Amino acid sequence: MSPILTILLVTMSLLCAATLASDPDPVQDFCIPDPRYGSLKVAHLATLPCKNSSEATTDDFVFSGVKKAGNFSADTGLAAIPVNPTVFPGLNTLGMSFIRADLKVGGINPPHFHPRATEIAYVVEGSVYSGFVDSTSRVFARTVEQGEVMVYPRGLVHFQMNVGDKPATIFGSFNSQNPGSQKIPAAIFGSGINEELLEKAFGLSPKQIGMMRRRFDPKKVK
Repeated sequence: MSPILTILLVTMSLLCAATLASDPDPVQDFCIPDPRYGSLKVAHLATLPCKNSSEATTDDFVFSGVKKAGNFSADTGLAAIPVNPTVFPGLNTLGMSFIRADLKVGGINPPHFHPRATEIAYVVEGSVYSGFVDSTSRVFARTVEQGEVMVYPRGLVHFQMNVGDKPATIFGSFNSQNPGSQKIPAAIFGSGINEELLEKAFGLSPKQIGMMRRRFDPKKVK
């Protein structure tokens, strides 16, 4: 194989990899999944056939499920309603999704990250200590007030805490229809990582590791 052809093939492979790293561009105005061809309860609705565009209605593009807060976690004081094509088919193939998050006074959204999306969070009401940590372990954090917006770059750990004296509401938007979300505490202590490794990594005793594992048991964590 000639050197030029080798370089061309490598370049094409890299371009393909870069393309697959984000949501694909739509090839039509919209794609409302047709439930007659399969269940909507899947991660990537783009693989499902679309309804004929003539069958689409305005209701396909309106979602009413974020009018009020969801169910609050007793541990964190957080109520989150993620909205993606699974529950709002009108988002399918548009490369976006969103979330409503409500925090009780003192409530937290624990450190987590989204592997496939950047997030922009708008504080609808309240005062929220909010921030992210970059790849050099530098933290960017401050109290974000009602009407302000903060951005969390893709794949970086970020967090929120209600530091006001009343409940807070946040509206977050993602540039992917399937951003993914991984909570750091559950990923570390609820995933079955070797206990000895965790003891050495965090300087915790076997008893402390056991306590953390029971707290973040995936059967209990929602």
